[in-house]
Amino acid sequence: MIYAQRTFRELDAESDALAMGLRALGVKPGSRLVLMVRPSIEFIALTFGMFKAGAVIVLIDPGMGRTNIFKCLEEVDPEGFVAIPVVQWIRMISRKFPNARFNVRVGKGWAPGCVATYQSLLKAGIAKLPQSSERDLTTTESSGSAGASSSQENVVEHTKPTDPAAVIFTSGSTGPPKGVLYEHGMFNAQVDLLQQFYNIRPGEVDLPGFPLFGLFNAAMGVTTVIPDMDPTKPAKVDPLKIIESINDNGVTQAFGSPAFWNRVGTHCVQHGVTLPALNRALSAGGPVPLRVVEMMSRILTRPGAFLHTPYGATESLPVASTSSHDVLTRSAAKTREGAGTCVGRAFPGVNIRIIPITEEPISSISDTQTLPPGEIGEIIVRSPAVTREYFRRPEPTAAAKIPDGESFWHRIGDVGYLDEDQQLWFCGRKAHVVYPVSGPMYSVCCEGIFDSHPDVFRAALVGVGPLGSQRPVLIVELLPSKVQSPQLVEELRTMAQARPLTQPIETFLFHPGMPVDTRHNVKIQREALSVWAAEELQRQGLV
Repeated sequence: MIYAQRTFRELDAESDALAMGLRALGVKPGSRLVLMVRPSIEFIALTFGMFKAGAVIVLIDPGMGRTNIFKCLEEVDPEGFVAIPVVQWIRMISRKFPNARFNVRVGKGWAPGCVATYQSLLKAGIAKLPQSSERDLTTTESSGSAGASSSQENVVEHTKPTDPAAVIFTSGSTGPPKGVLYEHGMFNAQVDLLQQFYNIRPGEVDLPGFPLFGLFNAAMGVTTVIPDMDPTKPAKVDPLKIIESINDNGVTQAFGSPAFWNRVGTHCVQHGVTLPALNRALSAGGPVPLRVVEMMSRILTRPGAFLHTPYGATESLPVASTSSHDVLTRSAAKTREGAGTCVGRAFPGVNIRIIPITEEPISSISDTQTLPPGEIGEIIVRSPAVTREYFRRPEPTAAAKIPDGESFWHRIGDVGYLDEDQQLWFCGRKAHVVYPVSGPMYSVCCEGIFDSHPDVFRAALVGVGPLGSQRPVLIVELLPSKVQSPQLVEELRTMAQARPLTQPIETFLFHPGMPVDTRHNVKIQREALSVWAAEELQRQGLV
């Protein structure tokens, strides 16, 4: 495979030129610019160029659907689009963005209403660069837009830690997408937490299966290898291309969703392939199935190399982390018995509390009760990396944040508990708790029991009917080689009856392919499954 590449010096100079080019267009600090460019070197250069110009970058997941995309963009009211031609065409045809005047076309093809292209922006910026900006940054010296040298004073907009840096929209997997407002200081805190916790060293090489995570690399002095894949379809990634990129470039770290690693890991195990160069693999976006953890433990053969599973959310990343070694030696057996998924210990500087579950806003941390170890409740977190608000959404902000003096806590929207060893256990989304007459049932706890069946690819617990008298329904997706049978149903029913936690489950349905989120292809869309289950029960005459 032939690879295009940039050195840190070239990337720094290119982003400088882009920043100057944006200023020449009239972009000012605080200008909101939508960035919709495919994963590429240009994407990385534009991100840092926009940061250097002081612009606020708006990032939207293209997989969230046309309706959601337009709602999100109208909410932001962008002042420009830095985007591929098809996006620029849609912008023009829709006529929904009257204030978008800084429109830059990126990539091949023509589009109307653009004031510049990537190349013209670069050319205009180079002409305006001060001579002193010619500098020599190495991988060990580069730190992104933070820590600019004195020669950058005429290039980099000097921002404060509390200045807005980006609006990143949630995936909308459990409700309408919301724009999370990131400040520059929050990004810096994320970089520090991740680099120190995982001991990521300058000079390492990373392959990010999720494009945004590749942006951390430039700030860490880490080389980014952009994988040949559709980032919106990690469950369909070509394992051969990933393995080739890892081997060709000496990749020492790789990130992918559980769906990504399920695909790559399955291929490696089936064909006897190992990944001895990797110091670590990382996976997030949803609970990592135990079978994926087991596969990765077999193919990561370098001494001390493990799969790490950082836990967090768009609004609060990172929160906690565990490793494949700890999962397989300490928590896997408990997960199979219904304890939930252990997501590990908090990152240094991150505070975690468990409070009683409520849907109401909480005006002060003094109005909450901290639950004792082992008791399931709502997970709240506080850290320098936790975001403080949703962009122009005061009501969701009030519902998600709990003031605590000069600081605040974020309500992740998940339920779980801390054990006696201060390990955090994830029990599912708050919105996915099933409420039958017998009491609350937590999705991830129940599903972990049935996921251990050798024929099951994944299981999902949903409720049908009104809260308080819901009918718990277990929906099962089988492994590709397995088929539904009366014997299988009876085996699942026996598993349910063997534990008090799952005894209320008497209804089992089979789904050919559960709907999942478009970002990581792993979060089961239980709201849609609940509707499907109600319709299926009616069709089968089981209501």
